[in-house]
Amino acid sequence: MTTTHRTMAHTARPIAPEVLRSLRATDDAGRPMAPFTDEEGGAPLRCCLRRSEPGEAIALVSYAPLRRWAAETGARPGAYDEQGPVFVHAEPCPGPSGTALPFAQAHRVLRRYSSDGRILGGRLVNPSDGTETPCEAVFETAFAEAFADPEVALVHVRAVEYGCFLYEVRRP
Repeated sequence: MTTTHRTMAHTARPIAPEVLRSLRATDDAGRPMAPFTDEEGGAPLRCCLRRSEPGEAIALVSYAPLRRWAAETGARPGAYDEQGPVFVHAEPCPGPSGTALPFAQAHRVLRRYSSDGRILGGRLVNPSDGTETPCEAVFETAFAEAFADPEVALVHVRAVEYGCFLYEVRRP
């Protein structure tokens, strides 16, 4: 079972423990994991949806989030099946803790997908939208807008800087 990280009405899903076991052996690009000590800290960990602490053993692995989701659902994403780098703990961790929205203090892109795995669009989310609205509420509004479209089955939250996958949110 996947440990999830709850936002107000939507659930941020880290990479599932069984998938992490697989990625720690051989990542989605077929490479073995190469752990290292994160001297500085701050890497966005997709296993527990928090930033790394200095001195933690982590690894950068290749992950294909849409491919993994498609294997569960039978979707056929075609060319939208991509893989990219994600940071994870080098050893199993307890997963997310707390209720704060992960990685919300920076601009993010919410990429919407249909049930067949096709991109339906995206939205840049600015956590400081120029109002006094708390950043979680800004993201929650963006998730609600995405899922108001009945065609949307899945949302990927991605970093603006590199386009890297951070976590997914599925239809409530």
